Amino acid sequence: MTGNFIEANEPFDLFATWLKDAEASEPNDPNAMAVASVDESGMPNIRMVLLKDFSPEGFVFYTNFKSAKGKELLASRKAGLLFHWKSLRRQIRIRGQVDIVSDTEADEYYQSRARGSRIGAWASKQSRPLESRFALEKSVAEYTAKFGLGTVPRPNYWSGFIVRPEQIEFWHDRPFRLHDRIVFTQAGDGWEKEQLYP
Repeated sequence: MTGNFIEANEPFDLFATWLKDAEASEPNDPNAMAVASVDESGMPNIRMVLLKDFSPEGFVFYTNFKSAKGKELLASRKAGLLFHWKSLRRQIRIRGQVDIVSDTEADEYYQSRARGSRIGAWASKQSRPLESRFALEKSVAEYTAKFGLGTVPRPNYWSGFIVRPEQIEFWHDRPFRLHDRIVFTQAGDGWEKEQLYP
């Protein structure tokens, strides 16, 4: 499917193939993606996060809901995603509605994280002003002592978003900028596909 991807009839098998290719060729974080949101004034914001799961239901990542992206996504319930794999000369753009994953899913993923990352979720007031590096290190020490050797529970402000795609575009570099592009648009229970000019 990699060589003739424009013949694909649905987006998720193609996404899985391209992600697998990226896992074999990208030196760092093949699951890295840019997440775009807008603030209350309509000003766009974009940042890199890691994709943690995907299925025909959508694309999942986790964050602090009190962070800038958390607040923006909770307010608008819309997001754009972008995967760019330079080693493969490919990108995928996704746009869709945003929902929150279940508490069970969030708990399972949170407990799978390294202990230091779980402590960090408590210690960091993500996106808010930091008075000094010492203040962050002190907060980490305080939560490390608080939880001791016991379980580090998931903070109620830390969970996952699932972006439910309405449109998925695949782009592959070709010589002389005559690139291949196809876009899938949700249509009822299925997908409509179009090939686009580069």
